[in-house]
Amino acid sequence: MFETIWQSISTLPGYLIDANKRIFWLYLASAAVMAAFVYCATTQVRSFKGFWHFLFPRSVWLHESAKQDYCLFIINRIIKALTFTPIVLTMVPVAIGISDFMETLFGPSLHLQWSPLVVVGLFTLMLFLIDDLTRYLLHLALHKVPCLWEIHKVHHSAKVLTPFTIYRSHPIESYFYACRMALTQGIVVGLGYFFFGSALSMFDILGANLFVFVFNVCGSNLRHSHIWFSWGDRLEGWFISPAQHQIHHSNNPKHFDTNIGSALAIWDRLGGSLIKASEAKSISIGVGKYNAGHDSLWAIYYKPVVACLKACKPKFVMRKKYRDEERR
Repeated sequence: MFETIWQSISTLPGYLIDANKRIFWLYLASAAVMAAFVYCATTQVRSFKGFWHFLFPRSVWLHESAKQDYCLFIINRIIKALTFTPIVLTMVPVAIGISDFMETLFGPSLHLQWSPLVVVGLFTLMLFLIDDLTRYLLHLALHKVPCLWEIHKVHHSAKVLTPFTIYRSHPIESYFYACRMALTQGIVVGLGYFFFGSALSMFDILGANLFVFVFNVCGSNLRHSHIWFSWGDRLEGWFISPAQHQIHHSNNPKHFDTNIGSALAIWDRLGGSLIKASEAKSISIGVGKYNAGHDSLWAIYYKPVVACLKACKPKFVMRKKYRDEERR
C-alpha cells in the first residue's frame, strides 16, 4: 500500500510534461500569454511586476478554497490508485462488444480500403466528437439528477478558480469520468474496427488528440481562473470559451445548469443551456444559496455521500412502502 501511495505521489510532477493533462506546461504557458493580452487591454500602467500580481493574486491562489484544491489534487490521486483503478471499466470489452454488435446487425466487418490519411483523420475527429458528447451527457446528469448533483457539488463549491480546480472533484465523480472515458474509447475503437480494420491510429501532438491539444492551447486553463477571456459571440456559439465556463461556475441562479459542454457549444445550443459571455455582465463564483458546507477536506469527502444517500432515501422508502402494500 505504501509503495502504491509513493508511486501515486511521485507521478504528480509528470502532469506538467503530459499533454493529456490540463496542467501540461505548454497549456499553462499559452494561458499566461492570453492573460497578458487581457492585462494589456485592461491596464494603463503596465509592468512585469504588475502582470505577475495580475496573474497570481494572493487573494485567489492562497484562498482556503484554492488550498483545498491543491490537497485534493494529491489525495484524489492516491485514492484513485488504492481503490477504483483496478475495477474501472476498460476499453477492450466495450470495443469488442460494439464490433460484434455491428457485425450482428450489418454482417462481416467492412474494412474499407480508404486512404490511411482519411482513416486517421476520421478516427481522430470521431474520437473527439464522441468524447465531447459523452462529457456533456455525464456533466448534464451530474447537474440534473439530485443524488449525482450532491457529488458534483464538490466541484462547484470552489470559492475561487485556479487551474487546479479541474482536480476539485469527489472520487465517486472521478470514477464516473474514468468509466466514461473507457466507454467512449471502446465505442470509437469498436466502430473504427468494423469500418476500417485494426490499422487504427489518430493524429496526435505529444500523445494528445489533435483537436484536444488545440483546444487546450487556446486557453483551457483560463476556464478555471479569475481572468475573464471571451472569444466573442460568433465563436462562442460553437466553442465554450473560458469566460463561458466561468459563467457555469456563477452563483447567480440565472446561470445554473448552463454552458455544460466541455469544448463544443453545440450540445448546449441543442439543449437550450448556452449563455454567451456578452450576456453575463458580472459573476461571483460558488453555489450561491445552495452552500455545500465544504469547509474542510473531511467535509468535502463525507458530506456528498451523506447528502447523496438522503437524496435517494425517499425513493427507497416509497418502493418499500409499495412492496409492503402489495404483500398485504
